[in-house]
Amino acid sequence: MLSKILSSAVMGIDAYVVEVETDLFPVLPAFAMVGLPDNAVQESKERVQSAIKNSGYLFPNKKITINLAPADIKKEGSSYDLAIAVGILAASGQISKEKFDEYIILGELSLDGSLRPIHGTLSMAISAFSNGVKGIILPQKNAKEAAMACGVQVFPVENLQQAVEFLETEKTIQPFTINIDEVFSKALEYPIDFSDVKGQQHAKRALEVAAAGGHNIILIGPPGSGKTMLAKRLPTILPNLTLEEALETTKIHSVAGHLPPNTALIATRPFRSPHHTISDAGLIGGGRIPRPGEVSMAHNGVLFLDEMPEFHKDVLEVLRQPMEDGKVTISRATTSITYPAKLMLAGAMNPCPCGYHGDPSHNCSCNPSQIHKYMSRISGPLMDRIDIHIEVPAIKFKELSGHPTGEMSAVIRERVNKARQVQLERFKDEKNIFCNAHMESKEIRKYCVIDEKSLELLRMAITKLGLSARAYDRILKVARTIADLEGNADIMPQHISEAIQYRSLDRNLWL
Repeated sequence: MLSKILSSAVMGIDAYVVEVETDLFPVLPAFAMVGLPDNAVQESKERVQSAIKNSGYLFPNKKITINLAPADIKKEGSSYDLAIAVGILAASGQISKEKFDEYIILGELSLDGSLRPIHGTLSMAISAFSNGVKGIILPQKNAKEAAMACGVQVFPVENLQQAVEFLETEKTIQPFTINIDEVFSKALEYPIDFSDVKGQQHAKRALEVAAAGGHNIILIGPPGSGKTMLAKRLPTILPNLTLEEALETTKIHSVAGHLPPNTALIATRPFRSPHHTISDAGLIGGGRIPRPGEVSMAHNGVLFLDEMPEFHKDVLEVLRQPMEDGKVTISRATTSITYPAKLMLAGAMNPCPCGYHGDPSHNCSCNPSQIHKYMSRISGPLMDRIDIHIEVPAIKFKELSGHPTGEMSAVIRERVNKARQVQLERFKDEKNIFCNAHMESKEIRKYCVIDEKSLELLRMAITKLGLSARAYDRILKVARTIADLEGNADIMPQHISEAIQYRSLDRNLWL
């Protein structure tokens, strides 16, 4: 006897429907599974057999053949367990219902028949809606996440027996519902705030400018000056995620298995801070079956690289393509998967190997050759994609011992939002440009026109301060953002002057 059950699988961050076909043949008992299953899927044989028996059903004493269609795509994970078990019970006549094509069935089975949560539920629920399926049956712990997909009914179950009872009567479980707007508004809270940071007003201003224009930024200063503390608070002043961005971010974290338990939605901008020993596959993504890396986990948020020169040079170089394109494509012999990677890069580094070059309170033990070699670990092409370099000096005791007096993140974020709205209006007719950081030479010439006084100031900066040629366009882009923050339609000399201060690494003092 043959049965067909609908399940789902994830490719990249999107899902597709998988048909679980089960056939029973009256010969010597055997269990065969085809359709390119990986080891986790193959091992479901033992889980399914024990779960069926321990749930009070009969496991058929026949040859069982399971086909996962489409058969030319690799299947991975344990989310097919429940669909396979239901397929076996249906094929053996223990379930009377015939309309299995109305539901997508998902879940990992324990040996006692209870269900464990799975990854990628939000993507699967969205796919179920787009394929016109009536509802989705899945583990109880995945219900909140799946319910964020509008238009599809979610039926949470705790074990195999509940799933079978629902399929036979459809009256034992009510659809799980959730107030999406309420969940979204409650999740829009950060546990940290810019007002926690003492002093460092110059660095705070640079981070505000970076957030307003979407500029990548690098912080240079001695150990303990607060670089990491400042960078962690950068997401709190970025514009709030839209619901669409939150859903896309949640899909990535769910697929990667990093969504916190009982979390329906990630509504705050991600902050990812990988260790400097990370591999290029860990940063960009990869594996035999490609998985998202840190750049995709930081999508719509901030990727923070602490002690940036300590990262392997090859690892840093692979950042160039996603920073440019806003996505990562991972190619393998059997498949090619693209993950989104629109992020802000924030880096932190010491000014020299010992960390105290230019610090008046400590003596630097490094010679000029060592300093030059250390600073050169970050290549020119990568540094070319970082618009703002800001020095973060050691904080003075007077500021350290006082109470925090800085602005709250919400106040700064309001100014950032206004500047971003100006930019969205400016670039509404431009393709793939949403903030000042995305401008290329053509747009810079069009939107960053300056007067003679500003041009003379910029010429002096290039010639007398020893700024590199690549600093020219970056200064104009940052000056455009500073003008937007102040509500000025034109770039003024004071905007150029401030932007010049944000090019520390281009001066002869450093390189």
